[in-house]
Parts: sequence; structure tokens; C-alpha cells
Amino acid sequence: MKVPFQPSERSSLGVEWELELVDRQTGELTSAASEILAELEPEPGVEHPKAKHELLESTIEIITGICQTVDEACNDLAGTLDEVRTAADRRSIDVMCSGTHPTTDWMTQQISPNPRYQQLVENMQWLARRLQIFGVHVHVGVRSFEKAIPINNALTAYVPHFLALSASSPYWIGSDTGLASARSKVFEGLPTAGLPYSLTGWDDFEDYLETLISTKTIETIREVWWDIRPHPNFGTVELRICDGLPTLEEIGVVAAMSQCLVESFDRQLDRGYTLPTPKSWVVRENKWRAARYGLDAEIILDDHGTNIRPAREAILDLADDLMPIARKLECEKELARVEHVLNVGGSYERQRAAAQAADGNLRAVVALLVDEMAHGLPD
Repeated sequence: MKVPFQPSERSSLGVEWELELVDRQTGELTSAASEILAELEPEPGVEHPKAKHELLESTIEIITGICQTVDEACNDLAGTLDEVRTAADRRSIDVMCSGTHPTTDWMTQQISPNPRYQQLVENMQWLARRLQIFGVHVHVGVRSFEKAIPINNALTAYVPHFLALSASSPYWIGSDTGLASARSKVFEGLPTAGLPYSLTGWDDFEDYLETLISTKTIETIREVWWDIRPHPNFGTVELRICDGLPTLEEIGVVAAMSQCLVESFDRQLDRGYTLPTPKSWVVRENKWRAARYGLDAEIILDDHGTNIRPAREAILDLADDLMPIARKLECEKELARVEHVLNVGGSYERQRAAAQAADGNLRAVVALLVDEMAHGLPD
């Protein structure tokens, strides 16, 4: 089957941010998405263009328009966030974001009325019902389908960088999982989620989709939830690996890294270079290390295991390598903030510190996440 790719302007940007709605008194997730989204409708029956349903009624996803810079994308998100927060505040609901909620049991959650999500639960059953997880997705524009697959393959080398930096899900239903990112392991339960296949080109991607669609495994590309995937309808490569991030500052960092990496690979292809495709077993091991240890992971940087670096050093090295491109894309300020994020610690570290200071009371973790979304990272 032919899968048309709608080309995008080079390195254009779009960001999706999945927000958690929590009861102000209990700190637990609360089902209020339909009510809030109805209030935000520009006119009755017309959906808000940048605030959407997600799988659970305790989640609202906000999205940007097509942006040229990271600063534009962050400002776009901030505007919609203010609208959601204002509507939530009237209902004594707080807004926050993390890869998983620290305490709420997924069995208590209502599914969104959107028929797409109802069908997902019908098809996947328990695997879908327990998807009480939240993420940040970054789309970066690509001009042609010929470039999409090589760029997608090359980006898999940076899965541990993004996951370690964004890891924010140490807790699951009131227990410390021992992981930095429990979300990434929960999501892998879906049959079309997790790491992408290493494909030889666009025709290989078309063959993959044809097999799954013809056998009624999926209906559209939207049901392929790889950690990194080409998105034909948007003309982008979409990085979906990141846990939910509580602050715009952290979103700015991962968006800048995403945009700069795709632009770097795009330029290399223009110069006739062949982009590297890391070995699948190295990518898989690196993802596990980042999910387990977060910023304390030791990342394998070659196909033979002879070059291993601490995640913090690897992330700083990457940011340094990308800085010339960041200046051209006007996101050097956001990329440079990676050092601040590393200094204050990843979200999973900050959450554990809050719990420890409260003698293990995870209500303090919710309070931290709500405060960080409202006020940003500490200086």
C-alpha cells in the first residue's frame, strides 16, 4: 500500500503535553476532562483547537500549532495551559504533569467518551485500561519521505538521552517501583508500542503498515505508538519517548534537543552522508538502563560496548555538539538550560526527595508537581 507523506517545512515544530487533573483536597486524579473541555469550546459543539481528550477522563492533552522556534512552541503551550488551569481552578482542581501519578489506582479511572479510546480499550482490554500514564511528544518537520526513515533510525541512538532526562515516573499506585521511568515499561505492554523497528526505507514502512492494516491489527498509523515514529499526515518525525514533564523549562530543553537533532540529520543527508543505524540490542539495553537508573545510567555509545558514558555527561556532550545548530534555529537559550535541569535533578529525583522529606507521604510529591507546573524549576 502507498502511504503518502505530507512534507513539512524543515525543522518546524509541534509539541503535545498530557496534563493530569487532580483533586485539590485529596491529590488524586479526578475525572473532569469532558466538563472542562466543554467550557473551553469556542462555541457549543466546536472543540478547542489546542486542548483535547486523551484516554482517561482525568487527562487533557494540550498541543501547539505549527511553530518555527522552541520559544514559540513554549509560549503556545503556556497560553493553552492558562485556559485549562483557569477552568480547573473553578472546580478546585489542580493541574500537573508526571509520567505516572504517584498514588491513584488505574482501576478507578473513567475512560474518555471518545469512540477511538473506547475501541482501544475493547481491543486491548487490561493493557489499555492500565495506561494511566502521561507523556510529552515532540514533532519535527521533515521535507520528504526519503528522509523520514533514516532520521527515525538515527534518532534511536538518543532514546536513553531523552528518557533519562525526562524520567518522572518512579511511583505506581503508591509504591516506589525502583525505576526512574515506570511509564516507559507500562507503555511497552501495547503490541505496537515501544522501540521502533529498524527499517530500510519508506517502502519497508509501507509494507509494515499494509500487513497490520490488512490483518486488522490496526486501522491507521495513529495506532502505531513507537517511541519514535514517522508521522505521514503531519510530515514529521515524532519523538514520543519522553515521560510527562512538570515544567515548561524542561519541555523547552527536550524540544530544542529534538529540533536540533533532526536538523543535524537533515543536513547530513543533504551532504550525501549515510546516517548511522545503531544495533537494536544496544538501543534496547540503553532504554532499559535509562528507565531503571535515569540520569545515573551508564549509556552504551557504540555497537560493541567499548564506549560507555554516564548519562549526565552524554547529555551535556550532546547539547554542546548541537549548540551551533541551536543558534541557527534560535533555541540556544532553551538548549543551554539542560545544565540547570541536571543541576536541580531529574523529576524522578525531585519526587523521591519530596517523599523522603515528608517521611514517605506521597501527597507531598503531588504538591511538588503542582507547584512546579505553576512556578517552574527552583533556581
